[in-house]
Amino acid sequence: MSAPVHPPAAARPPTDPMRRTSLAAGILYLLTFVSMPTLALYQDARDEADFVLGAGSDAGVLVAAFSEVVVALAGIGTAVVLFPVAKRVSETAALGFVASRVVEGALIIVGVVSVLTLLTLRTDVAGTADADAASLVTTGHALSAVYDWTFLLSQSLAPVFNGLCLGYVLYRSGLVPRVLPALGLGGAPLLLASDIAILFGVYDRAAPLAVLAALPIAVWEFSLGVYLTVRGFRPSSPLLTRPHADGHVPPPRTGDRELEEPGAAVS
Repeated sequence: MSAPVHPPAAARPPTDPMRRTSLAAGILYLLTFVSMPTLALYQDARDEADFVLGAGSDAGVLVAAFSEVVVALAGIGTAVVLFPVAKRVSETAALGFVASRVVEGALIIVGVVSVLTLLTLRTDVAGTADADAASLVTTGHALSAVYDWTFLLSQSLAPVFNGLCLGYVLYRSGLVPRVLPALGLGGAPLLLASDIAILFGVYDRAAPLAVLAALPIAVWEFSLGVYLTVRGFRPSSPLLTRPHADGHVPPPRTGDRELEEPGAAVS
C-alpha cells in the first residue's frame, strides 16, 4: 500500500524589503507627532513663576518629557531607516538628513533635561529649610529659557533642514507623489524666515504668524508619515523600476550623485 501523497505547501510570498522600509519610516514619522500636547502640558512649568516652589502638577511635565524623548528617538529613526534609500539619490542629502535629525534629537533631549532639572529643584530642594525662594525662582526662569531656546533650534529650526534634504531626495526619486516633497521644499524657507524673526524678537514662537509659518512643514511631515504607512513607495519610481526585457535600464537623473541602477538591492 503506497503512502498518500500530500501536495506541496504553498510558498509564502517574499516580503518586499522596500515596503518594510517605507512602513517603518511612516510609523516613525507619525510617532514624531506624539509631542503635540507638550506645550500645554509644560504650561505650569514654563509660565508659573512659583512652579519651582510647589505650585502646579508634576504629572503633566513628566508625560510631556517622556513624549519628547519618544519624538527625539523616532526622529533619528526616520533618518536611519531612510538613509539606505536616500543615499541612492544623493549621498550628500542623505548624510545631511541624518546629521540634522541627530542634532535635532540631541537638542530635544537637552530641553527635556532642563525641564526635569526644574522638576528636581521643585521636589528635592524647594521644601528644604535653607532653600532661598528668590534664587529658586530665578533658576527656574533660567531653565525655562533653556527649554525655549532648545525648542527653537530643535523642533522648529531643524525641520527646515530635514525638509530640504529629504524633500530633495523624494522629489527627484519620485518615491512619493511630488506634491508631498514640494510642501517640504516650499515650507522650509517660510519656516526659516519665521525662526529668524523669533530669534531676533520680532514676535514670539506662539504668535499666529509663527504657527502659520510652521504649518506647511507640519502638513508635509504628517502627510508623508500617512502615505508611507498606508501606501509605501511608488513602484513607478525610477529608483525601483526594473530593467526592461531587452536588458535596457532606464537612465538615472543627473545630480551631485547619480541614482544607482534601478532595481538594485538596498544595503
